[in-house]
Amino acid sequence: MSLMRSFLAILVCAGIFLFGPSRIVSTLAVEGQSKAVSDQSSPLTYVHCGTLIGGASQAARKNAVIEIQNGKIKAILDASSEAFKNRAAGSAFYDLRYATCLPGLIDTHTHVLLQGDITAAQYDEQLLKWSVPYRTILATQAARKALDYGFTTIRDLETEGAGYADVALRDAINRGVIPGPRMKVATRALDVTGAYPLLGYSPEVPVPHGVQLVDGPDEGRKAVREQISNGADWIKVYVDRSYFVRLDGVLDDIPTFTPEELHAIVDEAHRERHKVAAHAAAIRGVHNAVEAGVDSIEHGMYIADDDMKTMAARGIVYVPTLYVGEYVAEGRAAEGHPVWVQMVNIHADTFRKALKAGVKIAFGTDAGGFDWNTNPAKEFALMVKYGMTPAQAIRAATQTAAELLEMSDEVGSIEPGKWADIVAAPGDPLADIQVLEHIKFVMKGGVVYQNKE
Repeated sequence: MSLMRSFLAILVCAGIFLFGPSRIVSTLAVEGQSKAVSDQSSPLTYVHCGTLIGGASQAARKNAVIEIQNGKIKAILDASSEAFKNRAAGSAFYDLRYATCLPGLIDTHTHVLLQGDITAAQYDEQLLKWSVPYRTILATQAARKALDYGFTTIRDLETEGAGYADVALRDAINRGVIPGPRMKVATRALDVTGAYPLLGYSPEVPVPHGVQLVDGPDEGRKAVREQISNGADWIKVYVDRSYFVRLDGVLDDIPTFTPEELHAIVDEAHRERHKVAAHAAAIRGVHNAVEAGVDSIEHGMYIADDDMKTMAARGIVYVPTLYVGEYVAEGRAAEGHPVWVQMVNIHADTFRKALKAGVKIAFGTDAGGFDWNTNPAKEFALMVKYGMTPAQAIRAATQTAAELLEMSDEVGSIEPGKWADIVAAPGDPLADIQVLEHIKFVMKGGVVYQNKE
C-alpha cells in the first residue's frame, strides 16, 4: 500500500471512529452545500412577510422581505428598499403579507417510529405485530407531517424497538430521497433489565424490547460506543420508572441505573462529544440525571428545588412535553392508573417553578407518543397557560431549541447566513399562540413544502 493510500485509509478510519459512517456522507453533503452557497450567480428568492418574528433583533418587524439564495438567507430587506423593488425579473416571490413569518419550528422530543400509544396494548401491537420496514414506511409519513406542521428540525429520541431506522430516515432526508425535517437522532435508548416494555409476557416467550438493555458501567460504555458508531447524534437514557405520589405531594419513583452506571454512560458520551438526554419524570431519577451531568431532562414532571438550581447553573435544559402528559393520563386512567391524572397537576406546577427559577426550557412534545395526526403545536398553548409569554414559547421552539441541538449557526432565527427555514401563520402568535397550530407556509432550505395562502 502506498504512503498516500495509507494516509487516506487512516483518515477514513478516523472519520468512521469520530462520526460513524453516516456522518461521513453528511459531512460531504454539507461541504457541497457550502460550495453551492458561494455561487453568487444563482437565482434569488424573496419572501414578503406582513410581520417577521425571530430575526436578529427579536423585535417584530413589519413589511420585511427575506432574500434567499442557494437555500440560505442572504439578507433581510424592507419592502420599500431598492434592492427588492429592482429585483431581477423571474425571481421567485412569495407574498405572505397576510401572515406572520417565523423561523422554522424545532421539536426537540419526537418519535417518528411510533404512531401513538395511549394504552399499553397499542404499544405492544406496534412492537409485536408491525415489522421494522413497515414502521419505517409509516415514519416517513410522520416526518412529512412534522414538516407540514411547521417543524423544520426535530430531535428524534429513540426508535422504540426499531433499531437504527431513524439513522436511515435522517440520511434519506439529508440526501433528498424523501421530504422531512432536519433530524438529530438517538437510535436505541438505554435502560436496565426488567424496567422497560415489553414486560409481563411468559418467561419462555422471547419478546422484543423498546430499548437497548445495559447493566453495569462497562455495558453502558459499550452501548454508547456502539450507538455512536452506528450513527447516533444523541444518547438517551431512561433513569426512572414506577411513579407514585407521596403523601407530601412529591412524585416519587424507582431509579433504573445506579449512579455509577449513569455516570459511566454520560462520561462516555461526553468523551466522544455527544450529548445525553434523560427521560426523568420524578424526584430520584431527575436528581441522579442532574448529578451525572446529562444535557437535557425530558418530561421532568417533578423536579426538586435544589435540582432546579443546579440545572439553571449548569445550563441543563428542561424539555417538559406537557401535552403528552395529559394525553397519556387519559389512557392510563382508563387502565386503572389514576396517578397519571395527579401527575398532570404536579407537572404544571413544576413547569411554573422551573420558569421562575431561570431553568432553560426548550420546546418538545413527545409526538409519536400521541398520534401524528394530532398537531404537536398544541404544546404552545399549554406552555403559555402555565406561565410563559407567547414570545418565550416561540423562543423555546426556535433559539433555545437550536442551542440545545448545537445548531444555532444554522437554524433557530431568521438571519443572513442561516438556512432559509421559514414558516408563516395567519394572525399574530404574540397575541394568540394557537395560530401556530395553523401554519400555512413551510420553507426548508429555500424549498417550499407547503403554501396554502
